Formats: sequence, C-alpha cells, structure tokens
Amino acid sequence: MTIGSQLAWDDTVLPFQLDRSDIRGRVARLDGVLDQVLKQHAYPPQIEALVAETALLTALIGQTIKLRWKLSLQVRGKGPARLIATDYYGPSEDGQPARIRAYASFDKDRLDPAAPAFSQIGAGYLAVLIDQGEGTVPYSGITPIAGGSLSACAETYFAQSEQLPTRFAVTFGKSQHPGAAPHWRAGGVMLQHMPKASPFVAASEGSGEGGLLTHADILSGDEGENWTRANLLLDTVEEMELIGPSVQPTELLIRLFHEEGPRVFDAQPLRFGCSCSEEKVRNSLSIYSAKDIAYMTTPEGIVTADCQFCGAHYELDPKTVGFEAEKAPDA
Repeated sequence: MTIGSQLAWDDTVLPFQLDRSDIRGRVARLDGVLDQVLKQHAYPPQIEALVAETALLTALIGQTIKLRWKLSLQVRGKGPARLIATDYYGPSEDGQPARIRAYASFDKDRLDPAAPAFSQIGAGYLAVLIDQGEGTVPYSGITPIAGGSLSACAETYFAQSEQLPTRFAVTFGKSQHPGAAPHWRAGGVMLQHMPKASPFVAASEGSGEGGLLTHADILSGDEGENWTRANLLLDTVEEMELIGPSVQPTELLIRLFHEEGPRVFDAQPLRFGCSCSEEKVRNSLSIYSAKDIAYMTTPEGIVTADCQFCGAHYELDPKTVGFEAEKAPDA
C-alpha cells in the first residue's frame, strides 16, 4: 500500500453491501479527525478511549444520514465518565466532507486508573439523536449501558429501537511511525441487516442482557443463517486490518466477504469541524436578564464563553448580550 493510497483512505467511511446476504455495512478509518478531536483536551487515557470509540461509532452510524442533517451520540453515566458527546454533520453538498466533533465531561478524582474504560461510565444510557434541521422535530432514542462496550450498547440500540440486527468490530489507539510523534488512529466495520419488508413484532422480552432484544429475537430461517455466517466471517478480522494503514478497506472487504458478493459505493470523506460561533453564544445568552449577565461578567468587565468541543474562546461586552441588551443606534 503506497503512502498516497493510505492517505486517500484516512478519515473516510466506505459504504458497502453484501448482495448474497441482504446485509449492508460501512468501513471507517479515522486518523487526523480523531487526533484533532483529542488534542483539544488533556483527557486521561480511559476518557480518551471512550471518546475515540464513540467518535468511531458516530462516523460509522452517521454516514447514513442525509445532506445537512446532524446525528449525535451521547453517553451519560453515573460513574466518573459523566458524559461523552459527539456530533456528525452531514455534508452540505454531495462530494463534500462530513464533519465530526466530540468532547467528554468527567470527574477526575473518581477515575480508577486500574479499571477498564467502559466501567468508568457506570449505570446510564446511550442516546442517539437525529436533527433534520429547522422546522422539524428531532428524533431521539436511548438504550441502557450494558454489554461490556459502547459498541455493544449501539448494537442493542439498533435491535431495540430499529429492530435492525447490527454488529460493530472496532479498534483504536495511538500509532507511531519511526521518527514521528504518536497520534491517534481508529478503524472499524459495521454490519447491519437490511430492513424487512413487513413490520417486525417484538416479543415482550428479548434474550439479551436485562431482557433486551438481540439478532436471534429478530431473524430466523435463511435470514438468521446469513447473518450468522457474515458475523463469523467478521470474527476473523484482525486489529491491524481494521486500523490500517497497510490494508485498504476494499482489500479488507474482499478478504472477509468475497463469497458474499461485496459491492462498494462512494466513500464519504470526514473532517474535524465545529459549529460554534459568536452568534450562537449570543443566542444562548439571550434568555438571561441584565442582572444574570452582570453575575456572569468577569472582574475585567467581559462575559466569556469557551466551546467544549473545539476550545474556541469568546469575549463579549455584557451590555450587548441578554434579552435586556442595549440596542444598536440603527436597530
């Protein structure tokens, strides 16, 4: 694999379909995007791992949304990792890159350095939110934290909320080339059974943890056999095949699923991107009175705001924010 082809696949999502199995999927590779997400903050290793996995899941899931739509994943827990939040912004036009951003809120004093990253979440839930834009009602769905990983939680979400058997194989970590500084990379494959023509009627209780639905509760007959076979093939994937950079996604699909008739579609490029702006800061402060704004004003006489996603810093004149703000002369 040449340097040029490696760079071409970094920060992309490649959609595909297994024609003989009625299964669709995506292969994602994150490099510079994930590095930019994490370098905005000095997160402890366990929090970095949770943010990396959530960002990768967001890239894999988000590729299905339409132009200009927004998909968000939120992981909320009662443990030291209180919140992991990610956003995927669909491209503004066909062929344009999608944008991803992410951040975490955590209690540093409660973190257990010896415990796995997933255990730092504790009891809680994973939420999926889709915003179609102005004038629409955002969709949201949640699933409890269970299964031993965020990938397992996302699989349960699709089984419970969408009745779509889904499987994720992901890996992430720091990579280092000789003579270069270490940087983050992540890669993964998502498999998903195509929606059924007739509605699925869920049983009162599934066979998964806590009575949650699994693929076995949804698929049977040939569909179940196809799904099991595709998952057995995915079980053979190696971490270095997922994370790259020596194996192209197209080569990986042929190696794993050549007997399933893999068919690929146009790859979706990804970039780090934040939607924050001074206008949005002003809008968020517009609900506060002049008394509230005065309480927020620093000794230097300014109101400050920092974006948790990208670290942008805003300084505003307190007289110009809030619903009692002074109007401009020409207003």
